[in-house]
Amino acid sequence: MARKRRKPRAKHHHSVYVIELDASILNLARFRKANPDRDILKPCVYVGMTGLAPEERFARHKAGIRANRYVQRYGLRLLPGLYAYANPMPYEAAREMEVELAIALREQGYAVWQA
Repeated sequence: MARKRRKPRAKHHHSVYVIELDASILNLARFRKANPDRDILKPCVYVGMTGLAPEERFARHKAGIRANRYVQRYGLRLLPGLYAYANPMPYEAAREMEVELAIALREQGYAVWQA
């Protein structure tokens, strides 16, 4: 009997992701305080990193599974145009990229939450 071969696991399978948040999140003083220089023409976003596909991680946020409360309540959709160029990557690179991406987006005027 022939042995089944395992599908090789991708060497790099971590990702950063960006989720658009409903503008009503600006009613929260804590969120506004974290984003005093936001550009009113740019959306509010959440930046995270995951070992899952970004779509699966977003679905888990919305379902309340290891969810960020802002994403669970205010999350609208993924914004792959802001992150897809960087994925996939090793774990450590994703950890660093999450912070760097949040900083870069905030500097561009996005209102950012990153846990």
